[in-house]
Amino acid sequence: MGKDCGNHHHDHFRNGCRRLLKVLLGLAFILAVIALIVYLVLRPTHPGFFLQDASLRQLDLSNSTGLLSTSLQVTVASRNPNDRVGVYYDRLDVYASYKDQQITVAASLPAVYQGHGDVDVWSPVLDGPNVPFAPYLASAISQDCQAGHLVLHVKIDGRVRWKVGSWISGHYHLFVTCQALLETVSGNGAPEASGFKFQKTTGCHVEV
Repeated sequence: MGKDCGNHHHDHFRNGCRRLLKVLLGLAFILAVIALIVYLVLRPTHPGFFLQDASLRQLDLSNSTGLLSTSLQVTVASRNPNDRVGVYYDRLDVYASYKDQQITVAASLPAVYQGHGDVDVWSPVLDGPNVPFAPYLASAISQDCQAGHLVLHVKIDGRVRWKVGSWISGHYHLFVTCQALLETVSGNGAPEASGFKFQKTTGCHVEV
């Protein structure tokens, strides 16, 4: 009699656990469906980035040591095109590259919240003192400078979150690439900053 009673309590506990598990799975499914519906209705568009200016302050290449020193001040603007979705920029690291080689240290921009239709502008100075430079890149940048036509890329690596009402999403990776076209009226004959001017505001490629 006591043994049957014990089995009865054990079965009751096991059935209770099954019911609780079904309830939890049902709630998880409902929350997933709600999140999917919210995403499909709102469809957040990634923010737009624009390179407004790039001022080359230093460009010194030492052929004997293979080191490049660069200083570049850039002005980057970002606009949130969403009507009902805000953007938290939790981390934004900006650096410059030449032919896919990073030539400056990454500069960190302050974290900011961007509301609907808001525009934010940053003007960091990107410095790269004595960066090891491959010989073939040194030859390429010398030729570009002699031709009076230099293309650098300003890149932003960051993390963002979406905000809809009181709901805030998890983190998403943000990667931005902006082309900086710098030209001179006539070639300089050697890599240096003087004479290079930024040509025009450029739309950036954004991946989220």
